Amino acid sequence: MKCPFCSYEESKVVDSRPTDEGERIRRRRECISCGKRFTTYEIIESVPIVVVKKDKSRQAFDRVKLFNGMLRACEKRPVSIDQLEKVVVEIETELQNSLDREVTSVHIGELVMDKLKKLDEVAYVRFASVYRQFKDINTFMEELTKLLANES
Repeated sequence: MKCPFCSYEESKVVDSRPTDEGERIRRRRECISCGKRFTTYEIIESVPIVVVKKDKSRQAFDRVKLFNGMLRACEKRPVSIDQLEKVVVEIETELQNSLDREVTSVHIGELVMDKLKKLDEVAYVRFASVYRQFKDINTFMEELTKLLANES
């Protein structure tokens, strides 16, 4: 495992424990060269999920890309990294458990919005504004109106 600090190729495992109900293993590692510690996760390799983009191109599902998109939406919001990681695991598990090996980016976006709406409404609106490509303030207001109507 390459050290993220000095790029040395060897490290030793200091601690290892299961996470996410045994779906992954969290390992604390220490670089043999610089002595700094870092965390890695091992996951069971499964049949890859292929994401069909809006332009009909296809690419492998990337949990990091999903996490980063949600992280941007939750910037400066009271949402912890652990909460985001849990949502990513839930979405990935839902996709893995479906019988479809190809899933549209639209479907993934809807799953993210459903989860964010429950987690933090401001993060939801931020994500929706980018995902749905709000063209103007009226489109933005329509989404806010729907959100407020669902609360009552």
